[in-house]
Amino acid sequence: MKRKSKMFSMRFSENDYERIKHNAEKANMDMTGYITTSALNKQIVMVDGLDRTITELKGIGRNLNQLTTLCNMGKILCPDLADVKRNFGIIFDKLCELCERSY
Repeated sequence: MKRKSKMFSMRFSENDYERIKHNAEKANMDMTGYITTSALNKQIVMVDGLDRTITELKGIGRNLNQLTTLCNMGKILCPDLADVKRNFGIIFDKLCELCERSY
């Protein structure tokens, strides 16, 4: 994260301030982050339910690791999880790409 060392003061009309504040809250961002992102023409990406999706994805990843460990220990027959692992990787990469676009 970049260290912010410069200060810039701005004045807004009451209406503009409230609209910007509302949009920042809707984007789950603070005013500084929202205005900076907007001014630099960066895309602001909002995804409802992303926290739940990431939690579920982490759970699936843990389960895959546990299955892999059990297979390597010889405690279970190794199921063919190539497609599952490939699709998990695709989903993870898409989420990372989505997160990178929002900053």
